[in-house]
Amino acid sequence: MPRSFDMAAEYGGTVEQVHRAFSDEEYWLVRLQDSGADHATLDEMTIGADGGIRVKTTQTLRADRLPGVVTQFHRGDLSFVRQELWSPVRDGQATATVTGAIPGAPAGLTGTAVLAAAQPGSRMAFTATVEVRVPLVGGKIENFIGSQLVELLIAEQRFTTVWIAGNS
Repeated sequence: MPRSFDMAAEYGGTVEQVHRAFSDEEYWLVRLQDSGADHATLDEMTIGADGGIRVKTTQTLRADRLPGVVTQFHRGDLSFVRQELWSPVRDGQATATVTGAIPGAPAGLTGTAVLAAAQPGSRMAFTATVEVRVPLVGGKIENFIGSQLVELLIAEQRFTTVWIAGNS
């Protein structure tokens, strides 16, 4: 049964500054290099004429780094393919749809994000639904993924804040 997770991150930068970082290829390359994955690639990046952003990444962890609950359903290295589709900034906010998949595994993620003004900068609210279609252990894996999402959001928020400070 799918599990939903609600989380948020506060940014020191404005909505426009965060969105501008998301539209910078160098930002993504450095962010992926700093992600903690054993291998990470920026597979696709498109900036629309309206300012919308489409980003697709793949992050891979070696099998020996995976927790036992994951190795029960997945053998070998684990790759996670993530796609983010960001709207342009309109009326002080931007929204995104996020999807994620583990090729060859019965697991997926869908989510929505809203980046809006907050004091002193901006705030991203993120809602994700994780589904792992594996009898008996699926719920445990969904909870594990949910806890990892929180850690990932915090790490990405920190990286983005530092990026904005150094590249504004």
